[in-house]
Amino acid sequence: MADPARAARLAQRIKVVVAEALRRAVKDERAEAITITDARVTNDLQHATVYYTVLGDSAAQEGAREVLDAKKGVLRREVGRNLTIRLTPTLEFVADEVPVNASHVEDLLRQARARDEEVARLAAGARHAGDADPYKKSEPHDDDSEYESEFDGVDVETE
Repeated sequence: MADPARAARLAQRIKVVVAEALRRAVKDERAEAITITDARVTNDLQHATVYYTVLGDSAAQEGAREVLDAKKGVLRREVGRNLTIRLTPTLEFVADEVPVNASHVEDLLRQARARDEEVARLAAGARHAGDADPYKKSEPHDDDSEYESEFDGVDVETE
């Protein structure tokens, strides 16, 4: 089993090699919209998962998936030529959902900010429903003060 640090370095190298091979070796206009975002290699260095994003609509994404599936062998050959390891890892291409999720989170944050502004606007002119200080202190009763003074200085032991 290889060192995890070595696997991480190899993954970064595979990411660069695949991106360059898509630009140089794949002669398909659908490949121009593909961006390689990340790569991960198993610790035994036998399998690489390459994450990608595609600029465009769902048709462009489907076309990119088809190109990557069709040119998987060419890309693996390029990886094998550019790496100095005994066995070339198999490649699996996975659409990266991080940009989609980030966009969704940004939309949610924008909605939360708008709601916060609405609440702040409503609270600006608001008043308390009752008294400003609902926890008024009552004056001590005369009986309480006599009771307290009667037991001042007496130690009470409990078992």
